Amino acid sequence: MSKVYFTDMRVPYGGPTILEKLKKLIKKAGIANIDMKGKFVAIKMHFGEPGNIAYLRPHFARAVADVVKELGGRPFLVDCNTLYTGLRHNGLDHLDAAEMNGFNSVTTGCHVVIGDGIKGTDEVDIPVKNGKLIKNAHIGRAVADADIIISLAHFKGHEGAGFGGTLKNLGMGCGSIAGKRDQHSGSKPQVDQSKCIGCRKCTTQCNHSAISFIDNKATIDHGKCAGCDRCMGICPVSAIQLIDGNANEILNKKIVEYAQAVVQDKPNFHINVVMDVSPNCDCHCENDGMIIPDVGMFCSFDPIAIDVACADMCNKQPIISNSALGEAEHKHHDHFCDVHPETNWRVQITHGEEIGLGSSKYELEIMR
Repeated sequence: MSKVYFTDMRVPYGGPTILEKLKKLIKKAGIANIDMKGKFVAIKMHFGEPGNIAYLRPHFARAVADVVKELGGRPFLVDCNTLYTGLRHNGLDHLDAAEMNGFNSVTTGCHVVIGDGIKGTDEVDIPVKNGKLIKNAHIGRAVADADIIISLAHFKGHEGAGFGGTLKNLGMGCGSIAGKRDQHSGSKPQVDQSKCIGCRKCTTQCNHSAISFIDNKATIDHGKCAGCDRCMGICPVSAIQLIDGNANEILNKKIVEYAQAVVQDKPNFHINVVMDVSPNCDCHCENDGMIIPDVGMFCSFDPIAIDVACADMCNKQPIISNSALGEAEHKHHDHFCDVHPETNWRVQITHGEEIGLGSSKYELEIMR
């Protein structure tokens, strides 16, 4: 069984801070067993789309970077550009977004790097070991150049993957723009024009001019559409849906194969912070209220085991009534499947095991 280490968010008055608990946890989990002396250490995290305030605060990055430097490593924070329109679609705006959300060398103790460059084209093609859907993954060059990979993820819901944790942070997050398009290529949305109200919110999310209006009803040009599905997320009346019913299953498998490309043949370590568990991704320029109470912090050398442990612990939590989960139909015995019944996060796990990325079987070690 893989070891997963856990501590809750409780801090007694006058006791250690949350960040001190995090440092203690990752040291207890054995991060010092990685030889970091003089090595470039990529700390992969999400800087948050401006307007969203559920993303991990830069203080967490500082705690991890401090430990890396104690061990002789050269840490840098990294994320890659997005496929959709927003303030993280190119390297310059992405750096501005990171600054707006508090990520800089002073607050985090290390440099902030955009992994696939100014235009999202600075990438390395990495053959995927045991890949079934992806032959070569398009990975941001700064990630590919790193000697060691550390994933620092905000664990939350996700409309396509079910939840976003280590696997999503590594797979989708480390893909260049071409890599993200590659992962989304199995899905193409279509418009139910009987539901469309002509609000045009979908056009604000499309970076490829794929949406036009005829008689005040949206239509999508699939020749231009990249399949990022952002239009689905913003439609207020759910008029936009996927054509292919297996699209999310394919997406989940591709995410895992991209994660494999990122960590294969390199020392890697993973941290999930389960707090402010919003129903959707931090890529949105807003965040809905959290669906469960804060849980705690997890770490492991196994990217699959840590995500399973987080999901298991989340599913033991009470539901916050005034939330997307509280308003959902509860028939799956799983919080994330109840919020997003059109997808199944377990596909990531089973596929990850099939390609040798990790194990769903774990032993949880609790640190008070």
